[in-house]
Amino acid sequence: MIKKITLFLIGIMIVGCNSTKPIVRTTSKSKPKTTTTTTKKKPVAQNSTTKTNPENKTTTSSTNGKEVQLEATSNVRTYEEEIKLYVANFSEIAKNNMKTHGIPASIILAQGILESGAGKGKLAISANNHFGIKCHTGWTGDSVRHDDDAEQECFRKYNQAAESYKDHSLFLTSRSRYASLFNLDKGDYESWAKGLKAAGYATDVKYPDKLIGLIERFELYKYDNEVLNRNYIPVKKDPLVEISEGYYTIQQGDTLYSLSKKFSLSVDDLKKMNNLSDNAISIGQKIKIK
Repeated sequence: MIKKITLFLIGIMIVGCNSTKPIVRTTSKSKPKTTTTTTKKKPVAQNSTTKTNPENKTTTSSTNGKEVQLEATSNVRTYEEEIKLYVANFSEIAKNNMKTHGIPASIILAQGILESGAGKGKLAISANNHFGIKCHTGWTGDSVRHDDDAEQECFRKYNQAAESYKDHSLFLTSRSRYASLFNLDKGDYESWAKGLKAAGYATDVKYPDKLIGLIERFELYKYDNEVLNRNYIPVKKDPLVEISEGYYTIQQGDTLYSLSKKFSLSVDDLKKMNNLSDNAISIGQKIKIK
């Protein structure tokens, strides 16, 4: 009996010793961690304009190119690419108007660019008026008010830009003050530019120079060539010859300040000599420097 009790106690002691071993618990495998990587958006180039289309997709259109300031009914700043696009959009209309009405396509396009700011001016946007034509007596169509030579003057309004181009040709051909223009050579854009100013189309004394500057810079005379079946290319004038005659043709990058230094004149002197009310000058414009 004592032996059985002794064996029982020894068994308990063995079990107790085994129970001191660490207990291992098993669990289900933990889910792997998910890492999220974020990609930084590329910065938009400084010389770009961001636009959002109807589908809310963002696109960037380059505004690189030489800036051009256009003064007339619309005093706006635009770029060479925008002017070239404007010409591409309206060159066919201008050529057709030249064939029908006898007005040089180069003059039509140059006036459209200048008066409408290459389509960016207020009148062009609000009234499809690309030539700054005022209502005048007898106009029965729609109109808008716009500050020009006087406050809130009446200007013609059109449903489409093409109507403005058509009305421009009718306007010139139907008024006696412009009759002398049609005696000029259809390819002589310089005489047409000066004739428009002399007939009173614009009050700006620099108007002919601005038109001629645009025609030669953007080679608008090529559209006259297509209609007249010729290959005329204007001879570039030597700036030094013009300087010797007391005039200088404005080039890209010129300012009144830079010209004052170039010709040893003050800015005020240049403004007085050329009847300038502000510091705005245009490429192709001729100014007195003597």
